[in-house]
Amino acid sequence: MTSVLDLAPVVPVVVLDDAADAVPLARALVNGGLPAIEVTLRTPAALDAIRAIAAGVPDAVVGAGTVLTAAAVTDAVTAGARFLVSPGWTDTLLNALRDSGVPFLPGVSTVSEVVALLERGVTEMKFFPAEAAGGTAYLSSLASPLPRARFCPTGGITAAKAPSYLALPNVGCVGGTWMIPRDALAAKDWDRVEALAREASAVRGTV
Repeated sequence: MTSVLDLAPVVPVVVLDDAADAVPLARALVNGGLPAIEVTLRTPAALDAIRAIAAGVPDAVVGAGTVLTAAAVTDAVTAGARFLVSPGWTDTLLNALRDSGVPFLPGVSTVSEVVALLERGVTEMKFFPAEAAGGTAYLSSLASPLPRARFCPTGGITAAKAPSYLALPNVGCVGGTWMIPRDALAAKDWDRVEALAREASAVRGTV
């Protein structure tokens, strides 16, 4: 894998409190056509969930999200993460992401942050928080002056909003949670998750 942005139109953003849910959830997402799965490092179960998916769901491309420190980079890759996503970046974190040996998406929400990453040779980024930071109108305005930058917008994106993002020339994929409703996760309704993932995997960019 050389680019996270080209694996699928949608990357599920997963928050798990119980690592035992990781494998059946990942299988449902993969069976629904969403192989790239971002497990956020927001709960104590996250690293165990990444380990479980990496070992138990070979067709999944599991990554770690909410990566904030160099130590988190090391922990995530050791657990089996195949890509890394951060909500923002510093030079220290960026160096750790570069040294990880796996693809990464540092987070940006301003033009200056995008330009700073382009100066450092990074062309693929997470745009976060997408809706709060300006949404499709903002990203569209970046396409002409910054054509080398490509984005995975995440934050507030729904099934209804995803096509408008994917229609933009500088968007490779979007991140979202709508295919993993809280009630479905609580009920362990993996069939419902798979059905929603299948719908998400068929999303294409339209205006």
